[in-house]
Amino acid sequence: MGEISRDQPVSSQQRAWNAVAEVLDPEVPALTIEDLGVLRNIDLLTDGTVEVTITPTYTGCPAMSMFVVDIELSLVKAGFDKIVVKTVLSPAWTTDWLTNTARKKLLAYGIAPPVGKSSRRALFGEDEVSCPQCKSDDTVLSSEFGSTACKALYKCNKCLEPFEYFKCI
Repeated sequence: MGEISRDQPVSSQQRAWNAVAEVLDPEVPALTIEDLGVLRNIDLLTDGTVEVTITPTYTGCPAMSMFVVDIELSLVKAGFDKIVVKTVLSPAWTTDWLTNTARKKLLAYGIAPPVGKSSRRALFGEDEVSCPQCKSDDTVLSSEFGSTACKALYKCNKCLEPFEYFKCI
């Protein structure tokens, strides 16, 4: 959904989208669920129910339960009282769904954004990952898993800083 002109009335569906789109990822609070591409759709049903559709970044993602709570809270604050949050697994989420804004926010937050497009090749970690601190490509993988399963740990050989890389999946 796009930007709304300040002098036009905002539809209930747009108001719901605006409220939910601001929900932050509890694991990377620099990103919203809209930035991540986790927020798929919002429907306003005839009985006034707001139906929100989300897709997890991966099955079993621990942030999903917080997303649901935060979505419900944001909609209640926006004046909605009938809320249903649906989780859909197909199509599966991919880092291709990250917005350009999300990639910039990750970098500013100190996490290297995914390199390239999702593919089978991404499973083998063959991408050249740049350091988010000094931008050097002279980096080395330290661990396949970072603070969450969707991130890997790297170390920069130039500035010697460790950093996380948001895996391309």
